[in-house]
Amino acid sequence: MSSLATRPRLTSLVAPRLASIAAPRRRSTLAADSPPLLPSPRPSLATATFDWKDPLSLSASLTEDELLIYSTARSFAQSELLPGIVAATRAATFDRGIMRAFGGLGLLGLTCPAAYGGADAGYVAYGLTARAVEQVDSGYRSAMSVQSSLVMHPIALFGSEEQKETWLPRLASGEKVGCFGLTEPDHGSDPSGMRTKARWDGEAREWVLDGSKTWITNSPIADVLLVWARADADKGAVRGFLIDRAAVDRVQPGALSTPEIEGKLSLRASITGSISLDGVRVPEASMLPLARGLGGPFACLNSARYGISWGALGAAEACVGVALDYTLGRKQFGAPLASQQLIQKKLADAVTEIGLGFQASLAVGRNKERHDFSAEQISLVKRNSCGKALDIARMCRDMLGGNGIQDEYHIMRHATNLETVNTYEGTHDIHALILGKAITGIPAFKSGFAFM
Repeated sequence: MSSLATRPRLTSLVAPRLASIAAPRRRSTLAADSPPLLPSPRPSLATATFDWKDPLSLSASLTEDELLIYSTARSFAQSELLPGIVAATRAATFDRGIMRAFGGLGLLGLTCPAAYGGADAGYVAYGLTARAVEQVDSGYRSAMSVQSSLVMHPIALFGSEEQKETWLPRLASGEKVGCFGLTEPDHGSDPSGMRTKARWDGEAREWVLDGSKTWITNSPIADVLLVWARADADKGAVRGFLIDRAAVDRVQPGALSTPEIEGKLSLRASITGSISLDGVRVPEASMLPLARGLGGPFACLNSARYGISWGALGAAEACVGVALDYTLGRKQFGAPLASQQLIQKKLADAVTEIGLGFQASLAVGRNKERHDFSAEQISLVKRNSCGKALDIARMCRDMLGGNGIQDEYHIMRHATNLETVNTYEGTHDIHALILGKAITGIPAFKSGFAFM
């Protein structure tokens, strides 16, 4: 009905244009030597060479600075991180020196102001760095992401001048390590149920924190802990507090503890722990002044989730590279595995999803740089990249047969890591519900913010 109703209007707009084109054509039939008004159509010829590593020419959309940052990050990751990743995973150890190495290359706080040690490099450069690091391991990218997006970013965005000057340069250099305490033992996808409390002691002019956090990347080695708690003096609003571990340990030994979580089968090269706060006292100035409510931590999470959308695809890239090399060299039934239709289909599917995924993350990155993006866009790319990367890792593992479970081929490690990446910072299903609410206008969760 609507298309029929608008037909007269469309005709009235188009008819004069059609008439202006038709009139010269009618005249041209009277003069055979007159040149045609419109050139004859020419076919579009494919002149570029297809590169499976860059199927949709992502590199052509990047600036020289972005290409340089990616090259620097990738060179470091391949030469310094890759050789030791198998041993680190087997031993479940994280070398804190990696953070200083990241800082020495200027890879921490890429989106933070240069005046405080950051690089002002933009969100696409940050995403490319996450991609390069996660080509080696999701755990290393997690450590970097927490430092950059979940500690430095909120200090730069919500912190006081004193907080910025105190922490950002030392975090950017890797001298200090930070962590982000939001998730609690009983509240994962619904942080609105947060129980950690911050009680105001007016006489001492200090905040007193009690509660616990869990699944906190970097917490066992963190020098500064950004902990979110409900402040009694602010009507129970969620506020962020910067806890200086050294200062607390001097005055209140034992009040703050950050035990490592043992027995992980994923992200073994990343250090993960809990946070226990037993009457931890911090000065009035430790509160982030410009963050009030759950919008504060969610702004941080959106920055980290965006980087994850690049990083997960970096892990998938690494898996495809291993699978391709293996199937080209491995012969069965008198021919390379790569000559089989099923193998080629799997490789084509993987390259397609990776190429499309990077273009989506690039688009969201440019939107962020223009300050014209939505949280739902980030949910879309985080969910898509993580889900597709996990599928690709499993598929690549299958292409290697039994050899695919050996750690020397790296794929199984990427697959187990991606199981976690698909879950943390908003699960695959929670991001689907965030998108579903935006599409239908109806929330599928009963209360809270569902980790938006």
